[in-house]
Amino acid sequence: MCGFLALLSKEEPISPDVLAGATRILRHRGPDAQRYWLRSDGRVGLGHARLGIIDLHSGDQPLTNEDESLRVVVNGEFYDFQRIRRELEERGHRFRTGSDSEIVLHLYEEYGPQCLHHLRGEFALALWDERNRLLFVARDRFGIKPLFYARHGGNLYFASEAKALFAAGVPARWDLESVFQFHHLLNPLQDRTLFEGVHQIPPGHYALVTEGQFQLLKYWDFDYPPEKGHLIPQEAKSYAERFQVALEEAIRLRLHADVPVGIYLSGGLDSCAVLGLAQRMRSTPLHAFTLGFDRPEYDESAIAEEMAKRAGAHFTPIPVRQEDLADHFADAVWHGESFFINANSVAKFLLSRAVRNAGYKVVLTGEGSDEVLAGYPHFRRDMLLYDKRGQEPEAIQRILEDLQASNQVSRGTLLPDANTPANTSISQVLGFVPSFLASFSNIAVHGHALFSEEFAARFAGRDAYRLFLGGLDVRGQLAGRAPVNQSLYLWAKCGLPNYVLSQLGDRMEMAHSIEGRLPFLDHPLVELVRTCPIAQKIRGMTEKYVLREAARPVLTDTVYRRQKHPFMAPPSTLVPRSRLYELVQDTLRGPTFRTLPFYEPQKVLALLDRLPGMELPLRNAMDPLLMAALSACVLQERFGLHSPKA
Repeated sequence: MCGFLALLSKEEPISPDVLAGATRILRHRGPDAQRYWLRSDGRVGLGHARLGIIDLHSGDQPLTNEDESLRVVVNGEFYDFQRIRRELEERGHRFRTGSDSEIVLHLYEEYGPQCLHHLRGEFALALWDERNRLLFVARDRFGIKPLFYARHGGNLYFASEAKALFAAGVPARWDLESVFQFHHLLNPLQDRTLFEGVHQIPPGHYALVTEGQFQLLKYWDFDYPPEKGHLIPQEAKSYAERFQVALEEAIRLRLHADVPVGIYLSGGLDSCAVLGLAQRMRSTPLHAFTLGFDRPEYDESAIAEEMAKRAGAHFTPIPVRQEDLADHFADAVWHGESFFINANSVAKFLLSRAVRNAGYKVVLTGEGSDEVLAGYPHFRRDMLLYDKRGQEPEAIQRILEDLQASNQVSRGTLLPDANTPANTSISQVLGFVPSFLASFSNIAVHGHALFSEEFAARFAGRDAYRLFLGGLDVRGQLAGRAPVNQSLYLWAKCGLPNYVLSQLGDRMEMAHSIEGRLPFLDHPLVELVRTCPIAQKIRGMTEKYVLREAARPVLTDTVYRRQKHPFMAPPSTLVPRSRLYELVQDTLRGPTFRTLPFYEPQKVLALLDRLPGMELPLRNAMDPLLMAALSACVLQERFGLHSPKA
């Protein structure tokens, strides 16, 4: 994993000092080397900060092809690259390095932008094609690796992080529309950021840029089959066997590195399955690292330790207290470049720091499993409410009550409470309201109550959910699909790239130069899972059924029988007088908060005063808003953000 920058100028030549300085600000993503290249006329520049994982001695970038007509910078990892390289060499291609990234150049020579269909892994890239005077930029299928862009002053900028765009000269301003949208989805839209004029290449997309044209094109999507499709029923054992084979291949490919590989281990099914299967492929113990919280209902370290012992892995707990979360909140937000909705991002920041201090650069993680196998409790609620075939109403109500009772951590955040308002704009388009959107709608009501009069008036009548759905291919990707698959698709366009893979993944890992590898988002595995019946994802009230059965031989009985427990840090509102709670109170009563252009300070002060007397579910619903407001203060200070142009 690395960081890169690509600049195109229509007018003035690019300054070498600007290019070098913007590349250096990405040093945390690539501490092993920072290099850049400028075209002879100064109109095209590529910068790269390298984290050496494969070919430690000759893989510095930008990389070039044989005649130097192509140059590329890559952030990410390509798996199975040795096979692709052999095939390319048989066709006459000559390689200069042993880097996995070099295959992009030669695949592009063969296929042009369609080379993306031959790439397997997590990546973002920028390739300059001199013959065609074309810049080709692309992002992996799921958005595991970030890729931002902006236009300013006749220049077009691409970078792995927004802070590199700011360092290159892009103004740092709030995007008020994205701030409004965030308070409804707890994420920006998949192609937007909180910064005015700074956009994202969406997951599964690429852009072709010439002097006169910018084309943004999709090359991959989930393509869930229609509910009345022609899936051939199979025995449950057959699904589990096929899934196990695909997952083992994904893990085996991700264990390849020229540096040691560790694993992030929780008490959840996903990372435990990865550890158990990965350890069977190794002759020496893997090293597992586990976060531990100081509140028992959020702490999974004992379950993880039992699993590590079962697998024969080394186990290292990383204890994190509320005080630690408070002390490192601002640094984590600077790296995350977005609002946090829970301090779990800060915990991942601290976990990555501890792993890097232990001498590791690469870890396997369990992220992505819940997003393709319907692991969260809100997916089970959707199945109960919207796929009622053969179910008695009384039984459904009883199971719904059990679901709420057994998922207290999710109540008010991922699971709607009893006071959730109806949302006709969603139900009119989809025919139902996915549970996570219902829950977010409830949080949005509380968020609106904190807006300043000017900000509320500016977006009066704006329907954030209609805008979200309007940016998706509803007819091609949602219509006619099972409700659970529709919910999975919507979560993949909202919470997956901008929260799970960013604030809990890449940004917190790369803050300390850690490469996270995600076997569950190996695209051949995902393409297998998308064709599985819903009953292979949720069987009764058992989530991720096919994974549970496929990995059963390597799991402890505790993990095999345990329900999903969302990875969340204890909310700031949970422990009054803790340092995190005091940080929220002090910051939101302070001078920086009063400079934010979207909140009304008196309304927030009233909320802070009411917190101690609130019931737990309501306090849980308030915590994402308080974390977002606290994050906004950090972003305002760290990036010197200005209000947008009038």
